[in-house]
Amino acid sequence: MSTLVVATVLFAAFLHAAWNAAIKVGSNKYFNTVLVTSGAGLVCAIALPFVRQPDVGSWVFMLASVALQVGYFYLLAAAYRHGDMSEAYPIMRGTAPLLVALVSGAVIGETVPALRWLGLGLLVTGILGLSLFGHAKTEGEKQVLTSRSSRGFALLNACFIAAYTVVDGIGVRKSAAPAAYTMWIFLLTALVLLSVLMFRDRQAFLTYTKGKYLLGIAGGTASVASYGLALWAMTLAPVAAIAALRETSILFATAIAAWVLHEKISVRRLAAIFLAVAGAILIRYT
Repeated sequence: MSTLVVATVLFAAFLHAAWNAAIKVGSNKYFNTVLVTSGAGLVCAIALPFVRQPDVGSWVFMLASVALQVGYFYLLAAAYRHGDMSEAYPIMRGTAPLLVALVSGAVIGETVPALRWLGLGLLVTGILGLSLFGHAKTEGEKQVLTSRSSRGFALLNACFIAAYTVVDGIGVRKSAAPAAYTMWIFLLTALVLLSVLMFRDRQAFLTYTKGKYLLGIAGGTASVASYGLALWAMTLAPVAAIAALRETSILFATAIAAWVLHEKISVRRLAAIFLAVAGAILIRYT
């Protein structure tokens, strides 16, 4: 895997952590989710006429991805509503690459070398370790139940992430136009989410979003750029390796959770970060 691809995916990982923080920081996680996806859809709608359009053969994968992305965003909001970003994010993003690696051989026809499996194992172990360490032993019963709900939503969402990663890994290659393929996914996903919300909670959403439009545009732009760069990388390197390397976003997410959201990060969680970094380095050189 080239240095350019690795650097691009790491930058995409940072952008992914940043827009997730934009969702977590608000009081209404679902409204924030739709705000960010709407910002992404707006950016894509403006840019789509100026890029090459995807081949017809990729549209079935694109529509399947949209369906999975809608489920993903619902589960994302639910996970953040019930728990910390530093807990839910590692489970979602840490479990997904392992699932992708397990199915990529049968579905995509890509084989994973032995050393890369070791790198995947280190990365996933480190990422999941971030979610297991550092919680206060004095949590109340309600907090424990809430935390379990967050983990449940996060684990389920990992399945959605793995599914749309594999679908898009195939679709983006068939599209011959990674930028347009990505933009159509975000635009269609935004239209679905926004339509449902405007039908159910229009007035509450409009009231909530007053003065927050910049958050939507910034978060949406970061979201589109993050996934677009990852899909571009998938045209140049194995999907399983890109999926795993992209999940180093958890390192950025942990830093944001600690410094911006003021979530407590234990020493054992920091050790898990170094384990994840070791896995990412091994993936880079296999």
